[in-house]
Amino acid sequence: MHARRLAAPWIVLPYALFLVLPLVALVWRADGESLARGLTDAAVWSAVGVSLSTSLIAIGLCLLFGLPLAYGLAHGRVPGRRALDLLLDLANVMPPAVAGLALLFAFGRRGLLGPALGELGITLPFTPAAVVLAQWFVAGPLFVRTAALGFRSLNPDLFEQAEIDGADRWRIFSAIALPLTAPAILGGLALAWARALGEFGATILFAGNLTGVTQTMPLAIYLGLEQDLSLAITLALILLTLAGFALLIARLFDRSNPTG
Repeated sequence: MHARRLAAPWIVLPYALFLVLPLVALVWRADGESLARGLTDAAVWSAVGVSLSTSLIAIGLCLLFGLPLAYGLAHGRVPGRRALDLLLDLANVMPPAVAGLALLFAFGRRGLLGPALGELGITLPFTPAAVVLAQWFVAGPLFVRTAALGFRSLNPDLFEQAEIDGADRWRIFSAIALPLTAPAILGGLALAWARALGEFGATILFAGNLTGVTQTMPLAIYLGLEQDLSLAITLALILLTLAGFALLIARLFDRSNPTG
């Protein structure tokens, strides 16, 4: 038994080192001079502003449209439920470049809905709206899955008792399901926000890389590798910090979840 306990750290050490080493290398490479130069670069804060504004709108859309879907998948009779589950899984594993190409073929000027949108005077590709759609497309399924797990963890007896007492579906959702699942929902939003902030492939194909318009932090990092390494390093650290903050928030909500 004692030998097994001693062996356990050695089993996890190689992969743990593999995960930690790149992060250590990034921090090590970020010397004070590079950070100082990066933090005074207008392109850095332009990319941060685009990322924050678009990602917040994207998670708002995740909440607005994803929450009813998550509740329906967990406790409702949703038509085509298995097909929706499959679509969510497919969206979660879909390569971002494929997602961007699909969005372009759906909403581009020559896409499936492009002509109809054009008649209404709406142009989506290579605009901030395209960034939001790309982020929503890749982050939405993650939120729906997390929220649905929260709803499924609720005791079914609570719903049955509420129905016996005469509560309608809206009352059950708003007064019972929503408050009890709030930590899971907020944690899911934090994870979705981190996913939206880090989105790259779908954004560059569908929205382009226009400075101050559609250039998010990941896109600016990619460009910075060729033009200004200090910009790329600074943005990488900012993005890593924001992702860590989102993960911390998600973990705090997970610990406070009474259904977990």
